[in-house]
Amino acid sequence: MHSLRDIVDSSPHLRGIEKDATYGQQGESTSRSLGPALWDWSDVRKVLLVRLRSIGDTVLATPSLAAMKRFIPNARVDILVETWVAPVLDGHPNVTRVITLERNSLPARARVARQIRAERYDVVYNLHGGTTATLLTRATGARHRVGYATYQYAQLHNHQAPSPSLLWGQTKTHSVEQQLALLGWTGVPVTDRPPTQLAVTATAASAVEDRLQAAGLDGKKIALIHPAAAFATKQWAADKFARVVEFLADNGFASVAIAGPSEKEVLNSLIENCSAKIVTFDLTLPEVTALAARSQLFVGNDSGIAHIASAVGTPSVVVFGSSNIAHWREEG
Repeated sequence: MHSLRDIVDSSPHLRGIEKDATYGQQGESTSRSLGPALWDWSDVRKVLLVRLRSIGDTVLATPSLAAMKRFIPNARVDILVETWVAPVLDGHPNVTRVITLERNSLPARARVARQIRAERYDVVYNLHGGTTATLLTRATGARHRVGYATYQYAQLHNHQAPSPSLLWGQTKTHSVEQQLALLGWTGVPVTDRPPTQLAVTATAASAVEDRLQAAGLDGKKIALIHPAAAFATKQWAADKFARVVEFLADNGFASVAIAGPSEKEVLNSLIENCSAKIVTFDLTLPEVTALAARSQLFVGNDSGIAHIASAVGTPSVVVFGSSNIAHWREEG
């Protein structure tokens, strides 16, 4: 019988998740900033973090939310994300308000620009750096608009930070560190590198338990399987996931596989190649979070779902393909 590690390692061009020295050093007794305060923080009442794009990107912004809320606990801390991603932050303890933006919609951008300008934020951090995020950061009219000097249109920020590598004093930086460094450069304590964190809502947890019970899996050890990925270069072969599911079944796990609406072909291929039983669910993002928290193990490709599993503390085996593992690996 092969071990789970043997199965994962059987494809030499794919890499399992490994710890390295560039991130994951949580646990400092006293967190420090990466520079002196650039303004009087006692006057700050409203902060906005701008983090557009994917599920994983949003999850990797949660350490910045934690650092900011810890630093100014009585202030309002909002975040701007894309609409389809927003439910992953349902119930998050460090977010006052989630503002959403429809993807590829000029009217939506204009509407959000007016909305966030009306909020009169004191400080805005552009954690994304893309053109849309930068223009929206400028549109806030905030007194303090923070981005990296390397961003395109960096001049639209009135505080331009040096590179995260320079701020941390290390060659490689994780995505979480890249975002935390912007805060740290302005005087926010970040050196303890808070972990990613998501909330499990009572509604989602109840819905997941009902699904598991209906499938005859209540009380079972659950392995959450996500065989899909955003790009083919990040996707492990379905037949290899099938071997993992069979191994897990032999060791007392019931496997629940999930995939997005555009990923059903991968899910069907997994089922066709597997001799063990696989249960499939269609879930909302809050329900995915709840299922990940309920599971004893996650196995999947480098994806937003893997970041969700890590953020709720589920032991994980994550297969990396083309992504930079030092920059994107899961941290919870």
